[in-house]
Amino acid sequence: MNIIKEKVTSHDLEKKSAHQRIDWAIQNFSQNIFLSTSFGIQSAVMLHIITQKIPHIPIVFIDTGYLFPETYEFAETLSKRLKLKVLTFKSLVEPKQQELKYGKLWEQGIEGLNKYNKLNKIEPMKRAIKELNKKAWFAGIRREQSQSREEKPVVEIQNNITKIYPIIDWDDRKIDIYLKKNNLPYHPLWNKGYVSVGDWHSSKPLTSNMKPEETRFNGIKRECGLHLDFDQGGGI
Repeated sequence: MNIIKEKVTSHDLEKKSAHQRIDWAIQNFSQNIFLSTSFGIQSAVMLHIITQKIPHIPIVFIDTGYLFPETYEFAETLSKRLKLKVLTFKSLVEPKQQELKYGKLWEQGIEGLNKYNKLNKIEPMKRAIKELNKKAWFAGIRREQSQSREEKPVVEIQNNITKIYPIIDWDDRKIDIYLKKNNLPYHPLWNKGYVSVGDWHSSKPLTSNMKPEETRFNGIKRECGLHLDFDQGGGI
């Protein structure tokens, strides 16, 4: 069971800054926290803001095997610059084996996507949580990103771990200001119209007739399952 030293509610943390939320997490969980990253479009913000306070925090990166080449390049660039301690987790079933056994799951509607996410994202993350044996998890999700995140609190207990979202209420303008102020880069595909980047087969540039959340998973769904109850997200 997680024991919170400073008994504040998510409502109390709503009034705090991102830095104050991180300080609260450090006070309550000390070194018992990890950070997840997708090395996505704006990932440099969370990687920078967290490692300024916890330089050697374990950073979990889920590699599906279907990421853009630019994502691996971005990961390498940020890892060197910020001296990141990145721990990569992958599916226990190689991509080619998956395709031989199941076909291209991302082309098989909602059930196929759920199966794909279960194999490539949820199971590796469950394994990471178990191996790291941490009590808390920093994630960089934001309410502005999709309807499914609009009601997310600053902190919640999900899948038996405390999750803290320091920049949950930041908008794109605040993200841009932070990146420029700290001379941090966007993902390389930002300049090609991508506002959200995951796997190459399930990510599209934003066009005038699309909502940002429709650029992922062919608009069928927004969440891959990592920020839902694992059973709800197609988990195991």
